[in-house]
Amino acid sequence: MRATKPISASVQSAVADLLAELHTKSGCEKIGLARESFAAILCDVATKYLPAGGTEAGARTFLLTLRIEELALARACAAGNNSAWELFLTRYREKLYQSALRIAREDSAARDLADSLYAELYGTTTRDGERISRLASFTGRGSLEGWLRTVLAQEFVNRYRRTKRLVSLDEESEDGAQFAAPDPEPLLSADSRLASVTDAALASLSSEDRMVLAAYYLDGCTLAEIARMLGVHESTISRKVDKLAKSLRKKILAGMIQQGMARRQAEEALEVDVRDLQVDIRRSLAQDSPAAAFSEKEVRVRTREGSG
Repeated sequence: MRATKPISASVQSAVADLLAELHTKSGCEKIGLARESFAAILCDVATKYLPAGGTEAGARTFLLTLRIEELALARACAAGNNSAWELFLTRYREKLYQSALRIAREDSAARDLADSLYAELYGTTTRDGERISRLASFTGRGSLEGWLRTVLAQEFVNRYRRTKRLVSLDEESEDGAQFAAPDPEPLLSADSRLASVTDAALASLSSEDRMVLAAYYLDGCTLAEIARMLGVHESTISRKVDKLAKSLRKKILAGMIQQGMARRQAEEALEVDVRDLQVDIRRSLAQDSPAAAFSEKEVRVRTREGSG
């Protein structure tokens, strides 16, 4: 992972001040991660999440909250260190399998799902001379185990979607798909503002939020199934889905008003089915995430007035 903005003097100073302590605490020496490389990782992570004009004290506080040992292990694995990879497998292979079993609910499918991630996590390909590993995107802001559960759940949803698309030509013919009537023109083609604002609101979601929405609305997963994917309680997912629906409605409404629509006009526009919009919702939800969009289950942007 590389920072997209210059490393500030405050971040550099905080990293230099804490480097000896954090390097020892992280166990970098045991997994072959050099101090200079570890310092660069800390600078990149801090620069990614801290404001450009932040203070050294703020940077120090941030660095001390990181899961420093897990961050070092993940990045050493991403760099191709075999001792780090062996330690990773010792600590997380069984946990990864147990998470996969909660998702797939069948032993062979669970092991296949978990095993499918190892090459991607280890990094078997290179790009511009650099190793490509998903572990390079772990930043240590949460637990590595939780991050792995999210990655696993995303892969499960992605696999499910790919499987659903593998329908034979014969099956399509039997179902009359070859002779299906063309889709009617979208109802809101006249107003591109709603489409662009909706697109932007969906694209602003985090990877996990996209995965949850895609699993619930596109793939028809139940709240309980999604909860098992992420290792949380069903009520947590229920609250998340409800909160996301309300938040999206507010964002879309505010965006249309900012683009010059009257509030009543914007509210009336939100009374339609999302599927009637000329919005590539699938693409928006797929950004930085394998999740798809709201297309196979009826989804409405509209919520009750009191929830807005």
